[in-house]
Amino acid sequence: MPIFGRKKQREEAPRQQAKEAGGDLAPKLPASQIYIKASPLNELSDVDYVKEEVSTGNIVILKITPLARKSFDDTKKAIHELSEFVAGIDGDIARLGEERIVVAPSGVKIWREKAGRGSG
Repeated sequence: MPIFGRKKQREEAPRQQAKEAGGDLAPKLPASQIYIKASPLNELSDVDYVKEEVSTGNIVILKITPLARKSFDDTKKAIHELSEFVAGIDGDIARLGEERIVVAPSGVKIWREKAGRGSG
């Protein structure tokens, strides 16, 4: 029983110190909400919707399969256009498996596992 008691005291100590110093450990959020939105990429014109969402600070997870089934060239164009867009706003873009990509706004970076790790 004392083991759990000590752990709780250790966890509460930084919170108590922050409160005494007039601070708070809660993350500071911007005035507007940030959403993670999932959307299919059905047409090349859907890229404009993604750009609009990311410009407002939202993260978009795109299922690219619907467009890829119609036109491989349009899929490449859409990904290229989104890649240039996020580079221009200091955002990020990454593939999530075979069917999805994630597009993030400025201030959000996508963690990538280093090559060679986990194989072997």
